[in-house]
Amino acid sequence: MTTIIGHTGLTPDALRETFSHFPQGVVLIGAQVGGTRQGLVASTFTVGISLDPPLASVAIQLGSSTWELLRSAPSIGVSLLGSHQSGLVRQLASADRSRRFAGVETAVDLDGALTVTDSPAHLWTRVRSEMSAGDHTLALLEILDASTSTNRDALVFHRSSFKNIAAD
Repeated sequence: MTTIIGHTGLTPDALRETFSHFPQGVVLIGAQVGGTRQGLVASTFTVGISLDPPLASVAIQLGSSTWELLRSAPSIGVSLLGSHQSGLVRQLASADRSRRFAGVETAVDLDGALTVTDSPAHLWTRVRSEMSAGDHTLALLEILDASTSTNRDALVFHRSSFKNIAAD
């Protein structure tokens, strides 16, 4: 049996609520630019776009001044934030750039890619291309290298809050 439904119209609030049902990893996209650590927190990061070449993507809200700095870096680090770092997310996402990395242990490679050292997974990337995607820029990132830590669990953004992944 099939039920026929009528559509009531899509609103931004209804769409945001629907999107909130899809759990997403939380990452810090970072680089050292002009001697200063820069980073933005994103839950719009997608892996597995392609294995050959290795590609990931991230959607960044239009007008992000941090992305304007990061996109010109020769290399960009991606840190999958862990459940033990939930208190750090708001600090790293702060509008006050001068305090984002206060007390945060980071590593920077020779090309300037910045990662948070005790995160469960790291990628080292560079911007391959960008395209307009409504109120966001969609950046396709070429993955240059990767590492993981098997003793850390990821933090996820689900139903508009940060959560730990529960074991079965």
